[in-house]
Amino acid sequence: MSTQRIFDNTEIAFQLKSDSELERAYFLFKMISVQPLVKIGTAATNFALKAHLPVEGLIRSTVFDHFCGGINEHDCQDVIDNMYDKGVSCVLDYSVEGKEEEAQFDAVMNKTCELIEFAHSKDAMPIAVFKPTGLGRFLIYQKKTEGVALTTSEEAEWNRIVARYHKICKLGKERDVEILIDAEESWMQDAADDLLEELMKTYNTEVPIVYNTLQLYRWDRLDYLKELHERAKNGGYKLGFKIVRGAYMEKERERAEKKGYESPICADKVSTDKNFDETLKYILDNLDDISVFIGTHNEESSYLAMDLMKEKHITKNDNRVWFGQLYGMSDHISYNLAHLGYNVAKYVPFGPVKDVMPYLIRRAEENTSVAGQTNRELNLLKQERKRRKL
Repeated sequence: MSTQRIFDNTEIAFQLKSDSELERAYFLFKMISVQPLVKIGTAATNFALKAHLPVEGLIRSTVFDHFCGGINEHDCQDVIDNMYDKGVSCVLDYSVEGKEEEAQFDAVMNKTCELIEFAHSKDAMPIAVFKPTGLGRFLIYQKKTEGVALTTSEEAEWNRIVARYHKICKLGKERDVEILIDAEESWMQDAADDLLEELMKTYNTEVPIVYNTLQLYRWDRLDYLKELHERAKNGGYKLGFKIVRGAYMEKERERAEKKGYESPICADKVSTDKNFDETLKYILDNLDDISVFIGTHNEESSYLAMDLMKEKHITKNDNRVWFGQLYGMSDHISYNLAHLGYNVAKYVPFGPVKDVMPYLIRRAEENTSVAGQTNRELNLLKQERKRRKL
């Protein structure tokens, strides 16, 4: 790897953390590193919240404040300003999950539009985000994906979903705020992909506004991208993609085994990494047509992106290339990249403490299952504590 190992610089990585915040982070990752503790903690937290025990304050001052920006967008203001002061932009992510009513879908649409307006007035927020199931029922996407005919009322429901997407993306184009749409489970994703292709045709005529997400633990995604690229060249519109490794691996494999179809997931981590890096190369080779948001906590993929940009004479602040990490994680990647002048944005989840808990629990579980991730965080925090003591 030709790029110097810049991610080892903990002084830059943790420049925004006070000594007490550094200690809290160390304590949290220490807890997360013990799998049984995460299971017990998760169950206890769920119980306490359902039983209306007074635990919100404790959650707020520990796990919530580490991984979330606040309970509403205005509450996130200090986090946004402090990060931007160090060159890191913010993608506010309204992380309220698992609601299935029409009123809730409209509320998410309205909140996303509010965030676009909020972002429009701030250089620190060039990007907004939402999940497909934030705007409509999983089952409707699944039926569309599987080619099952919708009932008359479901057809009307689907049309409302489409209208919500259009409202958000149209406003994004008017306000010049890019819209990232997350990917979800493979058995509902085709419906979202087809809809997003239509939206890219409509709104990505000059520059990409609408960004879909490629989960590259799926072995079919690079082929999908190449086919879509051909269609986009013929259709005269631009593509925008966030690339990630993916978040539903166990679920995907279990379902494939249970239902007896070929697993959509790469055989192992090595092939997932290869798929991610190949896709990254393909996009950077075709930057005139495809813009990219590189969503990764993987140092090697980040170094590779830096090397490829250098090799292809892509300037560090070219708006067609962004790096992204989650708030509360991988600060050593985010702040060191920003320090060198790359475009970097942190996904900053926010929302009422109780409503954001499913998201936080998933984060904790993911951290325990990603081998090496938690240890890396712990070692860097340890290194910075030592540096400050000296």
